[in-house]
Amino acid sequence: MTKTVKPRIKFTYEDYKSLPESETKRYELLGGELVLVPSPTEYHQRISRNLEFVLWQHVKERGLGWVYHAPLDVVLGEGDGREVVQPDILFISKEREKIIAEEEIRGAPDLVIEITSPATEDRDRHYKKTLYARHGVKEYWIVDPKGKTVEVYTLGTQGFELVKVYKAEEILESPLLSELRVDLREVF
Repeated sequence: MTKTVKPRIKFTYEDYKSLPESETKRYELLGGELVLVPSPTEYHQRISRNLEFVLWQHVKERGLGWVYHAPLDVVLGEGDGREVVQPDILFISKEREKIIAEEEIRGAPDLVIEITSPATEDRDRHYKKTLYARHGVKEYWIVDPKGKTVEVYTLGTQGFELVKVYKAEEILESPLLSELRVDLREVF
């Protein structure tokens, strides 16, 4: 009996861009695989809105740049190695606004915030954390709705380094946005 070998064929950026637009399904292109991103829960959305509001107020008042939320493609890498993510929230400084294109962000944001869910937590904590560090994201927050914590990481020479794990009753301080103070009681 002959065994059939299935070739591992990676999806390309062009394959990703050819997907039909959908109001109900979101995908990311990670390591040549199309990954379905589940719809966020109401609590996830509430946390996202609260964080984005505080971040946008801070950035807007000081003219620091731009804040966006999913779904918005962030393309990391070049050529066949491109990967596409849709972070929950992202910040791009005024100095780097050239990476903002009409249809997508072309390069690493300065700050990326991912809000975990049971379906995305492992990917957010491992694959995406490494991906963001490799492409030069300066600061990465992992928000855990269940534990009501926010882990703040900054980019170091060996990847992301944990600055602090903030709990729901604490005031988060961003190393990147030095004057930003987030009362996490207003987020969770």
